[in-house]
Amino acid sequence: MSGFFSSLTRPVRRILPRSWQAERTIVPVVRLSGVIGAGRPFSQNMTLASVARTLEKAFAMKDAPAVALLVNSPGGAPVQSHLIHKRIRALAEEKEKHVFAFVEDAAASGGYMIACAADEIFADPMSIVGSIGVVSAGFGFDKAMERLGVERRVYTAGTRKVTLDPFRPERPEDVARFDALLRETHTVFSALVRARRGAALNGPDEDLFSGEFWLGGQAVSLGLVDGLGDVRSILRARYGEKVETPLVQGGSALPWLRPSGFAGMLARKGAEGALSAAEERALWARLGL
Repeated sequence: MSGFFSSLTRPVRRILPRSWQAERTIVPVVRLSGVIGAGRPFSQNMTLASVARTLEKAFAMKDAPAVALLVNSPGGAPVQSHLIHKRIRALAEEKEKHVFAFVEDAAASGGYMIACAADEIFADPMSIVGSIGVVSAGFGFDKAMERLGVERRVYTAGTRKVTLDPFRPERPEDVARFDALLRETHTVFSALVRARRGAALNGPDEDLFSGEFWLGGQAVSLGLVDGLGDVRSILRARYGEKVETPLVQGGSALPWLRPSGFAGMLARKGAEGALSAAEERALWARLGL
């Protein structure tokens, strides 16, 4: 009920002279949750397109000294993770805002890359943090096709147009090339973490950048996060008991196209929706969640 009256009185407070207003600080909160990646139509995956509007609104609050990010992601696509990270940093520098990240269940892999956009990172003692690595997985069906008597027919122009086709036996040269791409992506990820965390990192590279993940307390000792705590306790300690933390949401001009809307429901009921859910489940499961 107090939140309801607060929402009614907020417009009135804005028009009162500053000397009449009780001293207060506003820190907008943005929730960044879910698997990261372009996904499929109507999927709930986190992408730059899905969070850009929300981030813009949060950083546009002129009187706010900071923005808080609630991060809860097992990771996903490296490009979308990097794009979100860069957008947060660009807005923070443009609007001159301090950025906090608060890890909920997990900030792993691409989720940790996004958390690294913050100036300070906090976690729960049972949060999962890290997994600074790159993974790509798939299946090979060439043996099954041979037993079934199915012939694969592919026509290309270009000797490398078909690489790691799951319906054909692996070629060593394809595996070597793909391995090089994964290693380069890992190098970029590791460099980003070093640049953002700097001297706070406390551990050998072979551990920190091995793809291993840790609980919150361990992450503190390794310098991957700055401390333990939740958004309410940390922001109250920093800005006082009267700090306000409104949750900022981007919304959609077409509600029926949201993942929770009717079209989204139909999409998730199909085979494609089931596949997307299975992929998301697999990403969380590798963290034991």
